[in-house]
Amino acid sequence: MSVTGQEIVKVVEALAPRWLAEAWDNSGWQVGDPGARVDKVLLALDVDHTVAKEALEKKAQLIICHHPLLMKGIKSIRLDDPQGVLLADLIQNNIGVYAAHTNLDSAADGVNALLAERMGLTDLEVLQPAAGERYNKLVVFVPVEQVEAVSEAMARAGAGHIGNYSHCTFRTQGTGTFYPLAGARPFIGQPGQLAKVDEIRLETIVPVSKVSAVLQAMLSAHPYEEVAYDLYPLENRSGSLGLGRVGVLGEALGFADLVIKVKEVLGLTTARVGGGMWKEVRKIAVCGGSGAELWPVAAAKGAEVFITGDIKYHTAQDMLAAGLNFIDAGHFATEYMMIPELQNKLAEACRQRGWVVDFLTTKRQSDPFTYL
Repeated sequence: MSVTGQEIVKVVEALAPRWLAEAWDNSGWQVGDPGARVDKVLLALDVDHTVAKEALEKKAQLIICHHPLLMKGIKSIRLDDPQGVLLADLIQNNIGVYAAHTNLDSAADGVNALLAERMGLTDLEVLQPAAGERYNKLVVFVPVEQVEAVSEAMARAGAGHIGNYSHCTFRTQGTGTFYPLAGARPFIGQPGQLAKVDEIRLETIVPVSKVSAVLQAMLSAHPYEEVAYDLYPLENRSGSLGLGRVGVLGEALGFADLVIKVKEVLGLTTARVGGGMWKEVRKIAVCGGSGAELWPVAAAKGAEVFITGDIKYHTAQDMLAAGLNFIDAGHFATEYMMIPELQNKLAEACRQRGWVVDFLTTKRQSDPFTYL
């Protein structure tokens, strides 16, 4: 079954919803036509000339990457500029690019969750909760006999989900009144006569991203010709997902032994570390990529070691002064492990839908740093 790039992206965004992305980020479509047909996808951490050439050689119509190709505003596309050449090549060869960045970092099964799992951490909590998806309160007035059908239709469209609970509503019974005018075709009552109907005020919560679908489902299930409903913006948001994780090892380890474990898990030959090598540690914080700025949060949550990448000189000094050991395992290594995992998740999701899509991982990308 032939599918479009946008259909594949919907699968990606089910795993890593766009609302999880940080405000400064540019996750989403970068290049190409979302409506173009796709049967082969190349997965990569970054998009550069080498990856673009690999996609062309392997006849991939879409590249799904972690780091956005377009992070800052573009003022020109010039063919005497490396980025301009890259963009032109992608467009001319009809290769789309989609980035799942901080939304994939923060997702329930994303980069940081995987990093914590590979480290063997349990009793996990989020280091920095995502702002969370915005919600609306939807209130609709329904005849008593039809309230279950309307409620079920809205729930199936995505309304009423709070944490691990679905079909969350509140119901208040009262009397609705209306006067059908000439030309009306009322479900209850007669034109020219005041109608009084036993109704339920049905309230539920709806993610902003699903408002359109829920309203459509509600209107389709509701018996009235004209449906009375209210939509209110809410301030409460979900805080169960976000950047980084902190958890505990099954048993305490010497810091030197933890360094060895990290190198084995991430396939490293070297790592930059700081702190007492013989210190016994058990509570560990992790953040894939460049997460060093979260060290105060890690320390406040009682972490004894922070595993991340791109730690700067003065940040390292501050961590050590606060008594927090650190392992700088590199930006690349702490994130790239997600690429094969994403390949498996997307392949399985497409298989369940009956879609024939081939997901490949790049074979030409590696850490830009070489340690001699």
